[in-house]
Amino acid sequence: MTTLHDVIVLAEREQHLAVVSTLREDGTIQSSLVNVGAMIHPLVGTEVLAFVTYGPVKLANLRARPQITVTLRSGWEWAAIEGRATLIGPDDPSPDVDAERLRLLLREVFTAAGGAHDDWDEYDRTMVTDRRTVVFIEPTRVYSN
Repeated sequence: MTTLHDVIVLAEREQHLAVVSTLREDGTIQSSLVNVGAMIHPLVGTEVLAFVTYGPVKLANLRARPQITVTLRSGWEWAAIEGRATLIGPDDPSPDVDAERLRLLLREVFTAAGGAHDDWDEYDRTMVTDRRTVVFIEPTRVYSN
């Protein structure tokens, strides 16, 4: 059985790159490339897959239909995680996450997804300007080849 840990080992081989697929209103699939990482959900305490994103399409899809599939690959090995997305960001507030906690949470997810930054103040400004959002995926199904 494939675990979330197995998926992250696979992700690490490819700079944590993954394809995320969301469901559009018309029933078609929208996919894009992101960097993902595993972490403990700060509000629930369960292990989740997470990434940081912005832009209207993916977030609008997830707000209306939180089902999501994340697919990772390295060579001919692949794994997929299906689950439900939870959003936390400036346009998706959580009563348990204030502005300072969101600033730190964006850094935590970025780091979990293999990111590093030379100027965290610049990173923070970009996150605010772009209205970046954290996406947590609680896995309901994990499978691979």
